[in-house]
Amino acid sequence: MTEPRTSVLPGPVPAPRRHRPGEQPLRPARGRPFLTRVNAVVVLLVAVDVVSWLVAIALAGAGLPGAVAAGAALWGTRAAGRVHRRRLWLSWLQDLPRSVAATGIAFALVTGVTLVAGPAAAGMADAQRLVLVFAVLSECTRPWVFALGRWGRRRLRRCDRAIVVGSGASGGDLVRTMLQHPEFGLLPVGFVPSGPDAEPGDVPADLFEDDLAEAISRLGAGTVVLAHSRDHDGSIVDAAVTAHRLGCVTLALPRLFALAPDGSGTDRLRSYPLVWLAGAPTRRPTWWVKRAVETTLAAAALAALSPVIALCALAVLVESGFPVIFRQVRVGVAGRTFLLYKIRSVRPATVDDAQTRWSVVGDARVGPVGRFLRRSSLDELPQLWNVVRGDMALVGPRPERPLFVNEFSAVHDFYWARHRVPTGLTGLAQVHGLRGDTSIADRARYDNYYIANWSLWLDVKIIILTVGELLCRRPR
Repeated sequence: MTEPRTSVLPGPVPAPRRHRPGEQPLRPARGRPFLTRVNAVVVLLVAVDVVSWLVAIALAGAGLPGAVAAGAALWGTRAAGRVHRRRLWLSWLQDLPRSVAATGIAFALVTGVTLVAGPAAAGMADAQRLVLVFAVLSECTRPWVFALGRWGRRRLRRCDRAIVVGSGASGGDLVRTMLQHPEFGLLPVGFVPSGPDAEPGDVPADLFEDDLAEAISRLGAGTVVLAHSRDHDGSIVDAAVTAHRLGCVTLALPRLFALAPDGSGTDRLRSYPLVWLAGAPTRRPTWWVKRAVETTLAAAALAALSPVIALCALAVLVESGFPVIFRQVRVGVAGRTFLLYKIRSVRPATVDDAQTRWSVVGDARVGPVGRFLRRSSLDELPQLWNVVRGDMALVGPRPERPLFVNEFSAVHDFYWARHRVPTGLTGLAQVHGLRGDTSIADRARYDNYYIANWSLWLDVKIIILTVGELLCRRPR
C-alpha cells in the first residue's frame, strides 16, 4: 500500500485514497522519534531566556539576594503567563504583549518588595536593574527564534503529523491550509469522517473509514484536529476522548469560527481559530499529586474512623444480622468494573435486586439503623478502602452499576464520557444536590465539566462543599 502524501509544498495533490475497515493501509506505527516529540520552538524559547538571564546577571552585577528575588519573580510570572507555551502561530508581534506583561508584573513585584522593605531590602535595586536588562535581551532575541521556527517548519518539515476529523467543507479547507502553509507546524496525514454518512468531498489526504484510534496508530499522528460534524456532536466528542486517551494534542475548530475572538486557549491556523483542548487529567503531573494525597488521606481516615465503622457494623448486626458489609459491582475508569464496599443499610431479601433496582426510597427493608446510616452517609465509609486500593478517588464522578451505565449511555448524551477518570467518593454533581433519584443528564454534564476543568483546587473546593452537604443533609 502507498504511504500518505508527505509533501508540504502547495500545488496539485494526488486523489485521496480511501481505506476501509479491516484493510491494512500502513504498517503499525512504531512511535515518533524522541526529537520529533519535543517542540523545538519551546526548547529554544526557554534556552533564550536562560541565556538572557545569565547574561543579565553578569551585566547588571547583581548580588545573590537580588538575583534570587528577580529570578523568582521573572520565572514565576513567565510560567504563569505561559510565555513558553507550544503554539501554531509563530508571531513575535502577536506574542509580544503577553511576554512584556509577564516581565512587567515581575518588575512590579520586585519594586513592591523594595518599597515595602525599605532599607532592609538590600540588593533589590540590583533586582530591578536585572529584570530590565533581561527584558531587553530576551525581547531582542525572541523574534529570531520565531523566524527560525517558521523556517524549520517550511524547509526541514519540522511539522507534527495531524489527522483531521469532521465532515463538510471545513475539514477539507483545514487540510488544504495545512498543506499550503507548513509554517503553522501541522502536516495532514489522514482524514476521518465524523459520521457514517459524512462526505468530506475532495480532501487532499488519505481517508480512513475505520475508527480514529486505528488511524492514529497506523499513521503515528501526534495531533488531532476536530472540524465540524454534520450529525450529532457525539462523534466529535468521541474523537476528542480517543485522542486524549492516546496522548495526542487536540485542537477544535469553533462552530462560529468567523466570529471567534482570540483568547488564552485559542491559536491560529492562518485565518482559522483553533482551540487547544485540555489533555486528559490523568496524564498531568498534578494528577499523581492528587493520587498520592488522596491515598494518604483515605488510609488515615480509614484508620481514624475504624471505631465508627465498627459501631455501625455492630448496629447493623443487631438490627438484621449478617452480612454487615455490602459488596456491589460498579463501573470505574475506562469502563472497568470493581467491587464497591458499603455498610449494609437494607435488610437481606430472598431475591437480590441490588444490580437492577434504581432506588430504595420508601423500601420497607430499610430499618431505623439503615435510614440513619444513609442519611448521615456513614454507610459509605468502607469506600475509603476502595480509594486506598486505587479502585476509586476521593473526588470524581460517582460510580454506577453496569446495567444503568449501559442504559444511561444509550439515552443521555456523553454519559459514557464521564468514565475518563476514576470514580469518586464525592463529586461535583453530588455537592450540587444531584444525589439519589435526580436528573442523570445534569449529573453527566457536571461530571464532564469536572473532567474538562479539573485542578487540585477544584478538588479542594468539592471537599469543602461536601463537608457543607454533610452538615446540612436532606434525607434521601
